[in-house]
Amino acid sequence: MNNSVFIPLSVPNLSLDILDHIKETIETGWVSTGGRFITEFEHKMTKYVGVEYAISTQSGTAGLHLALKALGVEAGDEVIVPTLTFIAAVNPVRYMGAEPIFMDCDDTLNMDMDKLEEFLEYECKYEEGKVVNKTTGKQIKAIIVVHVFGNPAKMEKLMEIKDKYNLKVIEDATEALGSYYLKGKYAGKYCGTIADVGVYSFNANKIITTGGGGMVVSDDQQLIDRITKLSLQAKNDSVYFIHDEVGYNYRMTNIQAAFGISQIDKLNSFIHTKVENYNIYKEAIEEIDGLVLLKFREDTRSNYWFYSIIVNKKIYGINRDELLTKLNANNIQTRPLWGLIHKQKPYLNNQGYRLDKAEFYEKNLINIPCSSNLSARHVQIVINQLNQYESANL
Repeated sequence: MNNSVFIPLSVPNLSLDILDHIKETIETGWVSTGGRFITEFEHKMTKYVGVEYAISTQSGTAGLHLALKALGVEAGDEVIVPTLTFIAAVNPVRYMGAEPIFMDCDDTLNMDMDKLEEFLEYECKYEEGKVVNKTTGKQIKAIIVVHVFGNPAKMEKLMEIKDKYNLKVIEDATEALGSYYLKGKYAGKYCGTIADVGVYSFNANKIITTGGGGMVVSDDQQLIDRITKLSLQAKNDSVYFIHDEVGYNYRMTNIQAAFGISQIDKLNSFIHTKVENYNIYKEAIEEIDGLVLLKFREDTRSNYWFYSIIVNKKIYGINRDELLTKLNANNIQTRPLWGLIHKQKPYLNNQGYRLDKAEFYEKNLINIPCSSNLSARHVQIVINQLNQYESANL
């Protein structure tokens, strides 16, 4: 059975109610990195996730770069990062002249906090408030934790580790806007609001979009003031253009923010649709031998950004790559997991620690259509195709 309708993996959910805002940016001339929509979008973000301060940026990647800089990461330092993530979470470490150390994932796809703790205890030494890597002799300054596919990481354990070893923590919540904790110390807290600083992305495939752009949030005013300054070319005097250090052109545009103030008002409805579609998939995939739909943590309210299936060739009949090829050939856009970062050419010589579970997921995981405007009919088309390739039906 061939599918004649193209079903994309993850696309923006846009409507024409933004046109009045876009029209205003054109009529007033405020189309660049100044204008009322930027301020309004930042305000809406602080209210939604429950933080004191937010500063919009050109991208989530720019936000991570600014966060590392503001937290004092320098050339020659090391930063612990996940290997199972998009490379944009790691590249900013190199922008700083620092080096990443790669950590494995657990079964939530997030950083394995037990292995992290083990690495710091046995592979590092803690002296005078500093963590020094025994292998390289370099200081480890920070950890970047990614809430992968909107599934919240184990922040309670991570923050205990942070305090024990005096490390800075950046939450890469670029995939997790709207995800929050239901139980434990951080019940009611949103991903991105627990560590020293959090970063969001509004790229076109994210749960809300401004076409591009990002946001950095924190309750630390000094930190946000520093990030704001750096994002504006480190300008000290706006009249005489005095700059006392190297800065960056990293601000969001007013046109992008005009999209954002409309999108964020619809975020909860987008999440509602994603949860409904996930549950339809879940019920059906439970009946397909050889496929497992990955769960989201039950002690959290995830935004259900991406849906992931593990393919067991021995039972299902074909492997992950064969399924990927068949679905895409039938107009159902799917993708594999990112290539693990420690295997990428720029990072082949970097240290990693017990990177075995991530290897399994890299080989066997596939992402299936999950847009917030995906109809139940299209979900059923995907399910029908998955059923078709089960070994009993081949």
